[in-house]
Amino acid sequence: MSVRNDWTLAEVEELFDLPFMDLVFKAHQVHRLFQAPNTVQISTLLSIKTGACPEDCAYCPQSVRFDTGLEVSELLELEEVAVRARAARDAGATRFCMGAAYRSPKPKDLRKVVAMIRAVKDLGLETCATLGMVTPDQALELKAAGLDFYNHNLDTSSRYYEKIISTRTYQDRLDTLQAVRDAGINVCCGGIVGMGENPQDRVELLHTLATLPEHPQSVPINQLVRVAGTPLANAAALDPFDFVRMIAVARILMPASHVRLSAGRAEMNDELQALCFMAGANSIFYGEKLLTTGNPDTQHDQDLFRRLKIRAGSPRAESPHAESRSDGAAPTARGAGSFSHAPGASVAS
Repeated sequence: MSVRNDWTLAEVEELFDLPFMDLVFKAHQVHRLFQAPNTVQISTLLSIKTGACPEDCAYCPQSVRFDTGLEVSELLELEEVAVRARAARDAGATRFCMGAAYRSPKPKDLRKVVAMIRAVKDLGLETCATLGMVTPDQALELKAAGLDFYNHNLDTSSRYYEKIISTRTYQDRLDTLQAVRDAGINVCCGGIVGMGENPQDRVELLHTLATLPEHPQSVPINQLVRVAGTPLANAAALDPFDFVRMIAVARILMPASHVRLSAGRAEMNDELQALCFMAGANSIFYGEKLLTTGNPDTQHDQDLFRRLKIRAGSPRAESPHAESRSDGAAPTARGAGSFSHAPGASVAS
């Protein structure tokens, strides 16, 4: 089996339509072909500039357009970011992600973020930033500072997008991803489920991600955190099995990528998280907060890993390939037999 960028929409639909147990089984087989089993990469996310964002993303408590009671803060000082990064490293994180509520960063702010990236790199951590839209020149500046990953989510399908955001286009997001790829920075890009989208929107989101010129090296799958004051505060709760389906299909479509359990983990019980790991998730965020919303505390995650006998994975900033796994093992299934794809779905082998 090889990594593919030519998935058809019909093939993705067929995967989503599989019986749940068959889908999870197939996803786990793929996971063992391309990833180190029982290993999860750990990141920590820090909000370095909170609130007062001019965008109108319907899920986001940081938008200046919504009254969510969020306390706004300016860009943090370099020393504070370094202290927080050191604490994250000491708690077991291998990647430190810095998020700022910008539409796009101004030159003076970008210079400060560049200094933060360099300071975090000096601590031996991988670096990630999410700063909104960036130009090709800004992406090159971030690359020169040593940035390993840039996060910029598509959020949902192109057709549902206009119901969630009006202040930037889907193409704007794709253009930022192109600028980041062209600069040689690893891409972190995924989406959010539970925003009132229908199953076809989830199909189309993953199809878009899986047919990019290069798969995102990290694919965060977020479950909507319903925040009072946002337009999606009263969105219907997502069926947990639908969330696992997203994880499983993402793993099959993008086998060499890290698939991350991101926002919404605080509302998931241990059993659901374990099922997500079974379906191919192999990355999480450590820490009590993701930007402005809750997250399981570090001790709870460590206890869960101990119960499941999951180990923390080593960082890997380069583009992953089936031939080069993080544990050095050959890219073959361990006790899973050969991969049997969905009836009617063509999987390159």
